[in-house]
Amino acid sequence: MKPLSAKMTRRAVVVALAATTLAACGSNTGGSGSGGTAAGSASDVETALSKGGQITVWAWEPTLKPVVADFEKKYPKVKVKLVNAGTGNDQYTALQNAIKAGSGVPDVAQIEYYALPQFILGKSVTDLASFGASDLKSKFSTGPWSSSTSGNGVYALPMDSGPMALFYNKQVFAKYGIAVPKTWDEYLDAARKLHKADPKAYITNDTGDAGFTTSMIWQAGGKPFSVNGTNVKINLTSDPGVQKFAKVWSTMVSEGLVAPVSSWSDGWYKGLGDGSIATLSIGAWMPANLESGVAAGKGKWAVAPLPQWTAGQKASSENGGSSLAVPEASQNKALAYAFLKYADVEDGVKTRVDGGAFPATTAELNSPAFLGKTFPYFGGQKVNEVLSQSAKDVVPGWSYLPFQVYANSIFNDTVGQAYSGKGDLASGLKAWQDAAATYGNQQGFSVNK
Repeated sequence: MKPLSAKMTRRAVVVALAATTLAACGSNTGGSGSGGTAAGSASDVETALSKGGQITVWAWEPTLKPVVADFEKKYPKVKVKLVNAGTGNDQYTALQNAIKAGSGVPDVAQIEYYALPQFILGKSVTDLASFGASDLKSKFSTGPWSSSTSGNGVYALPMDSGPMALFYNKQVFAKYGIAVPKTWDEYLDAARKLHKADPKAYITNDTGDAGFTTSMIWQAGGKPFSVNGTNVKINLTSDPGVQKFAKVWSTMVSEGLVAPVSSWSDGWYKGLGDGSIATLSIGAWMPANLESGVAAGKGKWAVAPLPQWTAGQKASSENGGSSLAVPEASQNKALAYAFLKYADVEDGVKTRVDGGAFPATTAELNSPAFLGKTFPYFGGQKVNEVLSQSAKDVVPGWSYLPFQVYANSIFNDTVGQAYSGKGDLASGLKAWQDAAATYGNQQGFSVNK
Protein backbone atom coordinates (compact mmCIF):
# COMPACT_ATOMS: atom_id res chain seq x y z
CA MET A 1 0.00 0.00 0.00
CA LYS A 2 1.26 3.44 -0.83
CA PRO A 3 2.78 5.68 1.87
CA LEU A 4 0.19 8.23 2.84
CA SER A 5 2.93 10.75 3.52
CA ALA A 6 3.07 11.18 -0.24
CA LYS A 7 -0.44 12.54 -0.21
CA MET A 8 -0.40 15.56 2.12
CA THR A 9 -3.60 17.04 3.43
CA ARG A 10 -4.45 20.66 4.20
CA ARG A 11 -1.74 22.89 5.66
CA ALA A 12 -3.96 23.71 8.61
CA VAL A 13 -3.95 20.06 9.62
CA VAL A 14 -0.20 19.76 9.94
CA VAL A 15 0.20 23.18 11.50
CA ALA A 16 -2.24 22.23 14.23
CA LEU A 17 -0.40 18.98 14.83
CA ALA A 18 3.10 20.43 14.90
CA ALA A 19 2.14 23.47 16.93
CA THR A 20 1.14 21.32 19.88
CA THR A 21 4.23 19.12 19.86
CA LEU A 22 6.27 21.05 22.38
CA ALA A 23 3.20 22.01 24.35
CA ALA A 24 2.67 18.32 25.01
CA CYS A 25 6.13 17.84 26.52
CA GLY A 26 5.82 16.52 30.03
CA SER A 27 2.04 16.05 29.81
CA ASN A 28 0.25 12.82 30.62
CA THR A 29 -3.38 13.47 29.87
CA GLY A 30 -5.61 10.44 30.12
CA GLY A 31 -7.39 8.41 27.51
CA SER A 32 -10.78 8.77 29.22
CA GLY A 33 -10.15 11.73 31.45
CA SER A 34 -7.07 11.59 33.65
CA GLY A 35 -3.59 10.11 33.38
CA GLY A 36 -2.87 6.90 31.50
CA THR A 37 -1.56 3.76 33.16
CA ALA A 38 2.14 3.31 33.81
CA ALA A 39 4.17 1.14 31.47
CA GLY A 40 4.62 -2.33 32.94
CA SER A 41 6.64 -5.50 32.47
CA ALA A 42 6.43 -8.63 30.33
CA SER A 43 4.61 -10.41 33.14
CA ASP A 44 2.02 -7.64 33.19
CA VAL A 45 1.29 -8.41 29.55
CA GLU A 46 0.54 -12.05 30.32
CA THR A 47 -1.61 -11.03 33.27
CA ALA A 48 -3.56 -8.56 31.10
CA LEU A 49 -4.25 -11.23 28.48
CA SER A 50 -5.51 -13.63 31.14
CA LYS A 51 -7.71 -10.98 32.72
CA GLY A 52 -9.04 -9.64 29.44
CA GLY A 53 -10.59 -6.28 28.67
CA GLN A 54 -11.11 -3.93 25.75
CA ILE A 55 -8.68 -1.81 23.76
CA THR A 56 -9.25 0.67 20.97
CA VAL A 57 -6.99 0.67 17.93
CA TRP A 58 -6.84 3.60 15.51
CA ALA A 59 -5.51 2.47 12.15
CA TRP A 60 -6.31 2.69 8.45
CA GLU A 61 -4.21 -0.29 7.29
CA PRO A 62 -6.73 -2.81 5.85
CA THR A 63 -4.80 -5.97 6.72
CA LEU A 64 -5.31 -5.25 10.44
CA LYS A 65 -8.98 -6.20 10.22
CA PRO A 66 -8.33 -9.96 9.98
CA VAL A 67 -5.53 -9.59 12.55
CA VAL A 68 -8.05 -8.22 15.04
CA ALA A 69 -10.40 -11.14 14.37
CA ASP A 70 -7.61 -13.69 14.88
CA PHE A 71 -6.38 -11.94 18.04
CA GLU A 72 -9.86 -12.00 19.58
CA LYS A 73 -10.22 -15.67 18.66
CA LYS A 74 -6.92 -16.53 20.36
CA TYR A 75 -7.71 -14.38 23.40
CA PRO A 76 -11.51 -14.56 23.79
CA LYS A 77 -11.51 -12.39 26.91
CA VAL A 78 -10.11 -9.47 24.90
CA LYS A 79 -12.17 -7.20 22.68
CA VAL A 80 -10.53 -4.92 20.13
CA LYS A 81 -12.37 -1.93 18.70
CA LEU A 82 -10.74 -1.11 15.36
CA VAL A 83 -11.40 2.49 14.29
CA ASN A 84 -10.41 4.24 11.08
CA ALA A 85 -10.05 7.78 12.42
CA GLY A 86 -8.70 9.02 9.09
CA THR A 87 -5.57 8.36 7.08
CA GLY A 88 -2.18 9.89 7.78
CA ASN A 89 -2.41 13.48 8.90
CA ASP A 90 -6.16 13.34 9.47
CA GLN A 91 -5.63 10.68 12.12
CA TYR A 92 -2.63 12.47 13.61
CA THR A 93 -4.69 15.62 14.07
CA ALA A 94 -7.53 13.67 15.68
CA LEU A 95 -5.04 11.92 17.96
CA GLN A 96 -3.32 15.15 18.97
CA ASN A 97 -6.69 16.79 19.65
CA ALA A 98 -7.74 13.86 21.87
CA ILE A 99 -4.46 14.03 23.76
CA LYS A 100 -4.88 17.75 24.29
CA ALA A 101 -8.50 17.34 25.41
CA GLY A 102 -7.64 14.52 27.78
CA SER A 103 -10.31 12.17 26.46
CA GLY A 104 -10.93 9.73 23.65
CA VAL A 105 -7.30 8.69 23.22
CA PRO A 106 -6.96 5.19 21.71
CA ASP A 107 -4.82 2.44 23.23
CA VAL A 108 -3.00 1.78 19.96
CA ALA A 109 -2.33 4.13 17.04
CA GLN A 110 -0.86 3.57 13.60
CA ILE A 111 1.84 6.19 13.00
CA GLU A 112 4.03 6.47 9.91
CA TYR A 113 7.77 6.49 10.54
CA TYR A 114 8.26 10.06 9.35
CA ALA A 115 5.63 11.33 11.81
CA LEU A 116 6.67 9.28 14.84
CA PRO A 117 9.47 11.65 16.07
CA GLN A 118 6.89 14.38 16.53
CA PHE A 119 4.90 12.22 18.95
CA ILE A 120 8.05 10.98 20.72
CA LEU A 121 9.27 14.51 21.39
CA GLY A 122 5.83 15.50 22.65
CA LYS A 123 5.93 12.54 25.09
CA SER A 124 2.65 11.41 23.58
CA VAL A 125 3.67 7.78 23.02
CA THR A 126 4.86 5.19 25.53
CA ASP A 127 8.41 3.89 25.83
CA LEU A 128 7.82 0.15 25.42
CA ALA A 129 11.25 -0.96 26.64
CA SER A 130 9.98 -2.12 30.05
CA PHE A 131 7.63 -4.59 28.31
CA GLY A 132 10.65 -6.23 26.70
CA ALA A 133 10.46 -4.40 23.37
CA SER A 134 14.21 -3.73 23.40
CA ASP A 135 14.80 -7.47 23.05
CA LEU A 136 12.98 -7.49 19.70
CA LYS A 137 15.63 -5.52 17.78
CA SER A 138 16.97 -8.57 15.94
CA LYS A 139 13.49 -9.44 14.71
CA PHE A 140 13.21 -6.32 12.53
CA SER A 141 15.11 -4.96 9.56
CA THR A 142 17.36 -1.97 10.17
CA GLY A 143 15.33 0.88 8.69
CA PRO A 144 11.99 0.29 10.43
CA TRP A 145 13.61 -0.50 13.78
CA SER A 146 15.76 2.63 13.83
CA SER A 147 12.71 4.69 12.85
CA SER A 148 10.77 3.28 15.82
CA THR A 149 13.40 4.01 18.45
CA SER A 150 15.04 7.06 19.98
CA GLY A 151 18.04 6.81 22.27
CA ASN A 152 17.43 3.80 24.50
CA GLY A 153 13.67 4.05 24.11
CA VAL A 154 11.41 1.92 21.91
CA TYR A 155 8.35 4.00 21.09
CA ALA A 156 6.60 1.74 18.59
CA LEU A 157 6.89 -1.62 16.90
CA PRO A 158 7.36 -1.63 13.13
CA MET A 159 4.29 -2.84 11.28
CA ASP A 160 5.52 -2.83 7.69
CA SER A 161 8.35 -1.39 5.64
CA GLY A 162 9.16 0.16 2.30
CA PRO A 163 12.72 -0.65 1.18
CA MET A 164 13.19 0.93 -2.21
CA ALA A 165 13.66 -0.74 -5.56
CA LEU A 166 13.51 0.16 -9.25
CA PHE A 167 10.25 -0.92 -10.88
CA TYR A 168 10.70 -0.74 -14.65
CA ASN A 169 8.76 -1.46 -17.81
CA LYS A 170 10.89 -4.17 -19.39
CA GLN A 171 8.87 -4.00 -22.62
CA VAL A 172 9.74 -0.31 -23.08
CA PHE A 173 13.38 -0.93 -22.19
CA ALA A 174 13.62 -3.75 -24.73
CA LYS A 175 11.92 -1.70 -27.45
CA TYR A 176 14.50 1.08 -27.21
CA GLY A 177 17.53 -1.04 -26.32
CA ILE A 178 17.89 0.42 -22.84
CA ALA A 179 19.84 -1.56 -20.25
CA VAL A 180 18.64 -1.61 -16.66
CA PRO A 181 20.69 1.19 -15.04
CA LYS A 182 22.99 0.22 -12.19
CA THR A 183 23.96 3.79 -11.26
CA TRP A 184 22.08 7.07 -11.24
CA ASP A 185 24.40 8.41 -13.94
CA GLU A 186 23.34 5.48 -16.11
CA TYR A 187 19.75 6.23 -15.19
CA LEU A 188 20.21 9.80 -16.44
CA ASP A 189 21.65 8.50 -19.72
CA ALA A 190 18.72 6.08 -20.06
CA ALA A 191 16.29 8.94 -19.46
CA ARG A 192 17.86 10.93 -22.27
CA LYS A 193 17.89 7.96 -24.65
CA LEU A 194 14.24 7.13 -24.02
CA HIS A 195 12.92 10.66 -24.33
CA LYS A 196 14.93 11.26 -27.50
CA ALA A 197 13.54 8.10 -29.06
CA ASP A 198 9.98 8.97 -28.05
CA PRO A 199 9.33 12.55 -26.89
CA LYS A 200 6.06 11.39 -25.33
CA ALA A 201 7.84 8.84 -23.12
CA TYR A 202 9.64 9.60 -19.86
CA ILE A 203 11.73 7.40 -17.63
CA THR A 204 9.74 8.56 -14.62
CA ASN A 205 7.39 11.23 -13.30
CA ASP A 206 7.94 13.83 -10.59
CA THR A 207 6.22 17.07 -9.72
CA GLY A 208 7.90 17.38 -6.34
CA ASP A 209 7.47 14.89 -3.52
CA ALA A 210 9.04 15.26 -0.07
CA GLY A 211 8.98 11.55 0.74
CA PHE A 212 10.73 10.60 -2.51
CA THR A 213 13.33 13.33 -2.06
CA THR A 214 14.24 12.37 1.49
CA SER A 215 14.40 8.68 0.53
CA MET A 216 16.81 9.47 -2.31
CA ILE A 217 19.00 11.59 -0.03
CA TRP A 218 18.92 8.79 2.54
CA GLN A 219 20.11 6.26 -0.06
CA ALA A 220 22.92 8.65 -1.03
CA GLY A 221 24.19 8.52 2.54
CA GLY A 222 22.87 11.95 3.40
CA LYS A 223 22.10 13.01 6.95
CA PRO A 224 20.54 16.45 6.53
CA PHE A 225 18.54 16.26 9.76
CA SER A 226 19.99 15.68 13.22
CA VAL A 227 18.05 15.90 16.45
CA ASN A 228 19.12 16.03 20.07
CA GLY A 229 16.07 16.77 22.19
CA THR A 230 14.87 20.19 21.09
CA ASN A 231 18.20 20.99 19.40
CA VAL A 232 17.84 20.46 15.68
CA LYS A 233 20.21 20.87 12.75
CA ILE A 234 19.04 21.13 9.15
CA ASN A 235 21.55 20.97 6.29
CA LEU A 236 19.96 20.81 2.87
CA THR A 237 22.75 22.70 1.14
CA SER A 238 26.20 21.21 1.82
CA ASP A 239 25.28 17.71 3.01
CA PRO A 240 27.06 15.27 0.61
CA GLY A 241 23.97 13.11 0.12
CA VAL A 242 21.83 16.14 -0.69
CA GLN A 243 24.40 17.34 -3.20
CA LYS A 244 24.55 13.95 -4.94
CA PHE A 245 20.80 13.87 -5.32
CA ALA A 246 20.50 17.51 -6.39
CA LYS A 247 23.20 17.16 -9.06
CA VAL A 248 21.44 14.31 -10.88
CA TRP A 249 17.84 15.23 -10.27
CA SER A 250 18.22 18.91 -11.14
CA THR A 251 19.58 17.77 -14.51
CA MET A 252 16.61 15.46 -14.94
CA VAL A 253 14.21 18.30 -14.23
CA SER A 254 15.98 21.03 -16.21
CA GLU A 255 16.29 18.82 -19.30
CA GLY A 256 12.61 17.91 -19.15
CA LEU A 257 13.28 14.21 -18.59
CA VAL A 258 10.59 13.65 -15.94
CA ALA A 259 6.92 13.53 -16.80
CA PRO A 260 5.04 16.48 -15.27
CA VAL A 261 2.46 14.12 -13.83
CA SER A 262 1.57 13.80 -10.14
CA SER A 263 1.81 10.38 -8.55
CA TRP A 264 -1.49 8.64 -7.76
CA SER A 265 -3.34 10.77 -10.34
CA ASP A 266 -5.36 9.35 -13.23
CA GLY A 267 -2.64 10.49 -15.61
CA TRP A 268 -0.03 8.63 -13.59
CA TYR A 269 -1.93 5.35 -13.71
CA LYS A 270 -2.48 5.83 -17.45
CA GLY A 271 1.22 6.51 -18.04
CA LEU A 272 2.26 3.41 -16.13
CA GLY A 273 -0.13 1.37 -18.24
CA ASP A 274 0.72 2.71 -21.69
CA GLY A 275 4.51 2.88 -21.21
CA SER A 276 4.88 6.67 -21.25
CA ILE A 277 6.18 6.43 -17.66
CA ALA A 278 8.80 3.69 -17.71
CA THR A 279 10.13 3.41 -14.15
CA LEU A 280 9.32 4.04 -10.51
CA SER A 281 11.90 4.30 -7.73
CA ILE A 282 9.62 3.47 -4.86
CA GLY A 283 8.93 1.33 -1.79
CA ALA A 284 8.40 -2.43 -1.62
CA TRP A 285 4.67 -2.01 -1.07
CA MET A 286 4.26 -1.06 -4.76
CA PRO A 287 3.48 -4.48 -6.34
CA ALA A 288 -0.07 -4.61 -4.99
CA ASN A 289 -0.70 -1.07 -6.26
CA LEU A 290 0.48 -1.96 -9.77
CA GLU A 291 -1.60 -5.13 -9.82
CA SER A 292 -4.77 -3.35 -8.71
CA GLY A 293 -4.31 -0.01 -10.48
CA VAL A 294 -2.39 -0.79 -13.67
CA ALA A 295 -3.94 -3.94 -15.10
CA ALA A 296 -2.60 -3.04 -18.55
CA GLY A 297 0.94 -3.43 -17.25
CA LYS A 298 0.67 -7.13 -16.43
CA GLY A 299 3.65 -9.00 -17.85
CA LYS A 300 5.40 -5.77 -18.81
CA TRP A 301 6.96 -4.77 -15.48
CA ALA A 302 9.95 -6.11 -13.56
CA VAL A 303 11.86 -5.17 -10.42
CA ALA A 304 15.57 -4.45 -10.02
CA PRO A 305 17.81 -3.06 -7.28
CA LEU A 306 17.82 0.70 -6.92
CA PRO A 307 20.53 2.39 -9.02
CA GLN A 308 23.57 3.36 -6.95
CA TRP A 309 25.19 6.74 -6.40
CA THR A 310 28.60 5.08 -6.58
CA ALA A 311 29.21 2.12 -8.90
CA GLY A 312 29.57 -1.18 -7.11
CA GLN A 313 27.90 -0.14 -3.89
CA LYS A 314 24.82 -1.78 -2.37
CA ALA A 315 22.80 0.92 -0.65
CA SER A 316 19.10 1.42 -0.25
CA SER A 317 16.64 3.40 1.86
CA GLU A 318 13.06 3.27 3.06
CA ASN A 319 10.09 4.90 1.38
CA GLY A 320 6.90 4.74 3.41
CA GLY A 321 5.82 2.32 6.09
CA SER A 322 4.07 2.53 9.46
CA SER A 323 4.45 1.52 13.07
CA LEU A 324 2.00 0.75 15.85
CA ALA A 325 2.45 2.82 19.01
CA VAL A 326 0.78 2.97 22.44
CA PRO A 327 -0.26 6.52 23.35
CA GLU A 328 0.99 7.64 26.75
CA ALA A 329 -2.63 8.32 27.75
CA SER A 330 -3.74 4.71 27.20
CA GLN A 331 -5.60 3.21 30.14
CA ASN A 332 -4.52 -0.34 29.27
CA LYS A 333 -0.93 -0.29 28.09
CA ALA A 334 -0.10 -3.91 28.88
CA LEU A 335 -3.00 -5.21 26.80
CA ALA A 336 -2.21 -2.69 24.06
CA TYR A 337 1.38 -3.93 23.93
CA ALA A 338 0.12 -7.50 23.69
CA PHE A 339 -1.77 -6.52 20.55
CA LEU A 340 1.29 -4.75 19.11
CA LYS A 341 3.41 -7.83 19.63
CA TYR A 342 0.79 -10.12 18.10
CA ALA A 343 0.27 -7.91 15.06
CA ASP A 344 3.91 -6.98 14.42
CA VAL A 345 5.95 -9.95 15.64
CA GLU A 346 3.75 -12.98 16.11
CA ASP A 347 0.91 -14.61 14.11
CA GLY A 348 -0.45 -11.32 12.80
CA VAL A 349 2.59 -10.80 10.56
CA LYS A 350 1.74 -13.73 8.30
CA THR A 351 -1.88 -12.58 8.11
CA ARG A 352 -0.83 -9.13 6.94
CA VAL A 353 1.79 -10.41 4.50
CA ASP A 354 -0.80 -12.78 2.99
CA GLY A 355 -3.01 -9.70 2.61
CA GLY A 356 -0.36 -7.82 0.62
CA ALA A 357 1.64 -5.95 3.28
CA PHE A 358 5.43 -5.91 2.99
CA PRO A 359 7.00 -7.14 6.25
CA ALA A 360 9.47 -5.41 8.54
CA THR A 361 10.40 -8.67 10.27
CA THR A 362 13.60 -10.50 9.35
CA ALA A 363 11.99 -13.95 9.73
CA GLU A 364 9.53 -13.23 6.94
CA LEU A 365 12.08 -11.38 4.82
CA ASN A 366 14.37 -14.42 4.94
CA SER A 367 11.80 -17.20 4.68
CA PRO A 368 12.06 -19.50 1.62
CA ALA A 369 8.32 -19.24 1.04
CA PHE A 370 8.43 -15.44 0.96
CA LEU A 371 11.56 -15.26 -1.17
CA GLY A 372 10.37 -17.97 -3.54
CA LYS A 373 6.96 -16.47 -4.24
CA THR A 374 6.42 -15.82 -7.95
CA PHE A 375 4.41 -12.85 -9.16
CA PRO A 376 2.36 -13.45 -12.34
CA TYR A 377 2.01 -9.68 -12.81
CA PHE A 378 5.79 -9.44 -13.10
CA GLY A 379 6.07 -12.34 -15.53
CA GLY A 380 6.73 -14.91 -12.80
CA GLN A 381 9.65 -13.00 -11.28
CA LYS A 382 10.56 -13.71 -7.65
CA VAL A 383 10.17 -10.06 -6.78
CA ASN A 384 10.66 -10.54 -3.04
CA GLU A 385 14.27 -11.62 -3.59
CA VAL A 386 15.04 -8.10 -4.77
CA LEU A 387 12.93 -6.37 -2.14
CA SER A 388 14.24 -8.43 0.76
CA GLN A 389 17.83 -7.69 -0.23
CA SER A 390 16.95 -4.01 -0.41
CA ALA A 391 15.75 -4.18 3.21
CA LYS A 392 19.15 -5.56 4.22
CA ASP A 393 20.94 -2.80 2.31
CA VAL A 394 19.17 0.18 3.92
CA VAL A 395 21.75 2.77 4.96
CA PRO A 396 21.72 3.15 8.77
CA GLY A 397 21.65 6.38 10.72
CA TRP A 398 18.81 8.28 9.05
CA SER A 399 16.79 10.77 11.13
CA TYR A 400 13.59 12.69 10.41
CA LEU A 401 12.81 16.12 11.79
CA PRO A 402 10.63 16.28 14.92
CA PHE A 403 8.35 18.47 12.82
CA GLN A 404 8.67 16.50 9.57
CA VAL A 405 4.91 16.52 9.09
CA TYR A 406 4.97 20.29 8.76
CA ALA A 407 8.21 20.32 6.76
CA ASN A 408 6.72 17.96 4.19
CA SER A 409 3.63 20.15 3.89
CA ILE A 410 5.71 23.12 2.64
CA PHE A 411 7.82 21.09 0.21
CA ASN A 412 5.82 22.11 -2.85
CA ASP A 413 6.01 25.77 -1.87
CA THR A 414 9.81 25.57 -1.79
CA VAL A 415 11.53 22.69 -3.60
CA GLY A 416 8.44 22.10 -5.70
CA GLN A 417 8.90 25.42 -7.47
CA ALA A 418 11.86 23.97 -9.37
CA TYR A 419 9.56 21.49 -11.09
CA SER A 420 7.49 24.29 -12.60
CA GLY A 421 10.50 26.23 -13.86
CA LYS A 422 10.63 28.69 -10.98
CA GLY A 423 14.24 28.34 -9.88
CA ASP A 424 16.58 25.37 -9.60
CA LEU A 425 16.51 22.41 -7.26
CA ALA A 426 19.42 23.57 -5.11
CA SER A 427 17.73 26.92 -4.49
CA GLY A 428 14.50 25.12 -3.67
CA LEU A 429 16.24 22.88 -1.16
CA LYS A 430 17.77 25.91 0.53
CA ALA A 431 14.37 27.58 0.65
CA TRP A 432 12.95 24.41 2.22
CA GLN A 433 15.74 24.43 4.78
CA ASP A 434 15.20 28.08 5.67
CA ALA A 435 11.43 27.82 5.93
CA ALA A 436 11.60 24.66 8.05
CA ALA A 437 14.22 26.23 10.34
CA THR A 438 12.14 29.37 10.80
CA TYR A 439 9.10 27.30 11.69
CA GLY A 440 11.08 25.10 14.08
CA ASN A 441 12.43 28.13 15.93
CA GLN A 442 8.94 29.59 16.15
CA GLN A 443 7.73 26.40 17.79
CA GLY A 444 10.39 26.51 20.50
CA PHE A 445 13.10 24.32 18.95
CA SER A 446 16.66 25.55 18.69
CA VAL A 447 17.41 25.08 14.98
CA ASN A 448 20.83 25.51 13.40
CA LYS A 449 21.54 25.40 9.69
